[in-house]
Amino acid sequence: MNTAEQQQPLPRVLLVDDDESLLRLMTIRLEGEGYAVTCAEDGQEALKLINTHAFDVVLSDLRMPGMDGLSLFEQMIGLRKDIPVILMTAHGTIQDAVEATQRGVFGFLTKPIDNDQLRGLLEKAVSQTQHVQQGHWRDQIITRSTQMEQLLDQAFRVAQRDVSVLISGASGTGKELLANALHKASHRADHPFVAINCGALPENLLESELFGHSKGAFTGAVAEHKGLFREADGGTLFLDEIGDMPLPLQVKLLRALQEQQIRPVGSSKNIPINVRVISATHKDLGQEMSEGNFREDLYYRLNVVNLTLPSLRQRSEDIPLLARYLLQKSAERHRVKVNRFSDDAMQLLVTAEWPGNVRQLVNVVEQCVALTQTPVVAAHMVEQALSSSEQKWPTLTEARDNFEHNYLAKLLKMTDGNVTRAAELAGRNRTDMHKLMKKHNLQAADFRHEE
Repeated sequence: MNTAEQQQPLPRVLLVDDDESLLRLMTIRLEGEGYAVTCAEDGQEALKLINTHAFDVVLSDLRMPGMDGLSLFEQMIGLRKDIPVILMTAHGTIQDAVEATQRGVFGFLTKPIDNDQLRGLLEKAVSQTQHVQQGHWRDQIITRSTQMEQLLDQAFRVAQRDVSVLISGASGTGKELLANALHKASHRADHPFVAINCGALPENLLESELFGHSKGAFTGAVAEHKGLFREADGGTLFLDEIGDMPLPLQVKLLRALQEQQIRPVGSSKNIPINVRVISATHKDLGQEMSEGNFREDLYYRLNVVNLTLPSLRQRSEDIPLLARYLLQKSAERHRVKVNRFSDDAMQLLVTAEWPGNVRQLVNVVEQCVALTQTPVVAAHMVEQALSSSEQKWPTLTEARDNFEHNYLAKLLKMTDGNVTRAAELAGRNRTDMHKLMKKHNLQAADFRHEE
């Protein structure tokens, strides 16, 4: 063993059990596996140690007099001690394990403890702690904003619990970035993070993308397609712009989440899934529900925890930090020697309105790097880039909605406001046509010629 390896600290385990003989045996076993072990004989003693010492994992008995293992875990959460907790019990039941994991406990072992199971859980727990302590889970989120730090603190705690999360926020605020950070901070970090924009595909293609399809399910289905739920197995599925998901597909998504299984298009078999769902939207889903565009039962299934991202203006102290970071990354990528903004250029960035949020800032910095001929970005370059970026290029969802609105208006004009005829031309039924007209605030009477 070399000197560097000798100096590396041993992973630290807090072992909690009211059985002294088990404490001795487990200590010998864990020290033999290369862990530094501290013992506590009850929950209260464990809490005192947790408040005064640093641990990588807590291994606790479930059934103890006074404060039991679950109560200890809840106390730790209240103190914002985000240390993985593994519970042991000689009275283990499936119900105990389900309740423990639903509350966010990292793992559950039944006595007598299986060595391989114990070793595997401890390795995963320590790996997660060290990963999180190094800050890798949030290394793509650049901030010094108090509001953002509070949100990230909440996000980390939520990540430890395998619950559905709904991320709200205006377009360009970084919803997918936060979803990815949640995934990295969770016990699913070693499994895939798969993302899809629910507003980017028509209903039939979106269903196939999510749930997969069997060979021959429809014209062009020349091979089986697994679908994103199965691609994300063990990991996280991120459903961006969930507010744009068509109602019929919302029903199928709800069923999949409730039953934890999917049925590919054209198949008669259900397939079990093990996926955490994180969704995001820039829409007001409360209003969408009241207008009949979003199912209430699906909303409550997805919105177990809500995280709301602030606009860039609300975190204006982050603008200089983000601008410098983006400038450095862009300059490295384009291999140019641009190293800073002039003072008046930075002042322009800080005082701009940023309707497109961080996405717009990225665009402005990219333009500045692409066009500047000097190491320092001047104010007129920022003015030019800001002016260009404010001529906002629509997102795919916005472009689709705009096309849909114009298409429907043209149909109604062609048919003199005859909804039945317009529906026939569009290849939709009359009910669908009325829903689309309501979505785009179109009235048939407005397109009828008066005699």
